[in-house]
Amino acid sequence: MASVTKADLINNIASHAGISRSAAESALGATLGAISESLQGGNKVTLVGFGTFKVADRAARTGRNPQTKAPMQIPAHRTVTFKAGSSLKGSVN
Repeated sequence: MASVTKADLINNIASHAGISRSAAESALGATLGAISESLQGGNKVTLVGFGTFKVADRAARTGRNPQTKAPMQIPAHRTVTFKAGSSLKGSVN
């Protein structure tokens, strides 16, 4: 399975929207920046039909070091979750 890079996305946006590559790069950068800023502020971002990004809190827990099998404490942290929307799910299946 091949990966799609940021450069591939920029080229795809430019060709579909009929804009220059630099304009597509600016648009993608602005979009990703706006999503990132919203998540940093604790807000969830919903793109109807595509999906929802939100921040979730993970509690501290005890894990195991895979090399030594020794128990280790994993600290509490925040992480980003994504739930796919119905249109995206339908297009993949």
